[in-house]
Amino acid sequence: MTISSRLYASAKTNLESESFILPLLFVLLYGSGFVGAKYGLPYCPPLTFLVLRFLIAASVAVMIALAIDAPWPETRKEALNIAIAGCLTVGVFSAGVFVAISVGLSPALAALIIALQPILVATVARKMLGERLSYSQWTGLAFGLVGVAFVVSHKLSFNSTHMLGLAMAVLALLGLGFGNIYQKRNCSRMNVFTGGAIQSCASMLMTLPFAYSFETMNVTWTPQFMSALAYMSIGVSIGALSLLYIMIGRGEVSRVASIFYLVPVSAAIVSYILYNEKIDLQVAIGIAIISLGVILANRFPKGK
Repeated sequence: MTISSRLYASAKTNLESESFILPLLFVLLYGSGFVGAKYGLPYCPPLTFLVLRFLIAASVAVMIALAIDAPWPETRKEALNIAIAGCLTVGVFSAGVFVAISVGLSPALAALIIALQPILVATVARKMLGERLSYSQWTGLAFGLVGVAFVVSHKLSFNSTHMLGLAMAVLALLGLGFGNIYQKRNCSRMNVFTGGAIQSCASMLMTLPFAYSFETMNVTWTPQFMSALAYMSIGVSIGALSLLYIMIGRGEVSRVASIFYLVPVSAAIVSYILYNEKIDLQVAIGIAIISLGVILANRFPKGK
């Protein structure tokens, strides 16, 4: 058994005994990514930001993989499946969210659209993966959606520029939802570090032509931008996505998707800490409803 195999087996055993901590860490890292985008986008066009982010993430993942002797895909087909899943889950999702926010769509509305992901995944996974949910789990997904609406509805606003932003947010939703399903169906053997390197590299190659064609690619290298870039590259692209892939590999993709209801909550809390954005009674009620929904979606057995 290789060093990486022993490390992975040990990590898997530990993670199985920490089923609460794993989703909590993911939600914290992933939700704070919206704040990271807010930090970095004033100093760099969105797709250019993502090209740099994916390049750094791929480089760091390769170094980690080499250091622990992590296994690489054994066949071209396996590598291709990993790359496709990455382009959807990482590339399309990130590009959609970053472009949507950059053209004026509020992060709150973007978060609400992305929060439709559990319903999308639960519906599609039922047909593609044979996963079935009980009435209690469907109730949990519905509760989560209502809770997200409570959190962000009072922050919504529309103007003429929101049509492109809405379209890009929906594109991000589709990329994330179908990417999670593709990951579960075709990448069960993927190592989180070698696979993460492939997916970040594939996402960079997918994003680069669009950044070159439609953006100036000019970057203002301020400390604020560099800190945002570092956090998004390592904390989100490596940390949060590695946790997501481990959770998808361990459980039903529809149950994992329900955790995304908590992402806007995490973003609201981090924004309160960093920007002193108020968490009012409506937000607090929404957080409580979301928590109940996630409990219902993950606690009860599958329907027959």
